[in-house]
Amino acid sequence: MRKLILLLIIVLSQSSFSQEINLIKGKYYVNGKQISSRETRQLLASNLEALSLFKSAKSQESTGGLLIAVGGAAVTVDLVIGLVSDVKYPSVATYSGVVAILTAIPLLSGKNKKIKEAIDLYNKDAAKRLGLNDTNFELHIIADQNGYGIQIQF
Repeated sequence: MRKLILLLIIVLSQSSFSQEINLIKGKYYVNGKQISSRETRQLLASNLEALSLFKSAKSQESTGGLLIAVGGAAVTVDLVIGLVSDVKYPSVATYSGVVAILTAIPLLSGKNKKIKEAIDLYNKDAAKRLGLNDTNFELHIIADQNGYGIQIQF
């Protein structure tokens, strides 16, 4: 009986240590606990392809944010100058700001796809390392005329 309980504890603890990352509303979770982007990057370090995709997505996010900030500032400054003085509005600054903002939109929308792809790639690799894809693990509590028991199927 002790061996069976020990075996059950070992099998269940292995499945609880799987480092599967979940992405929910732009936040990263491992085992129901929220983790930071830096911790996510550290977990993805075991899979170089997933890490490369994640870094690329984060780079796209930074570039897109910078383009939106620069474009918004250019449009705002040109608008204020046009309102305060008798300068022709819109000028080149407004058009370049709008172009910068429009360029940022595809960058920011593509980063979510890359992050999801990186996390899916990592989760597939993590499942393979733990051997969870090849086994069909089932745990049942059974009862018959001889008593109660635990049935484990692989």
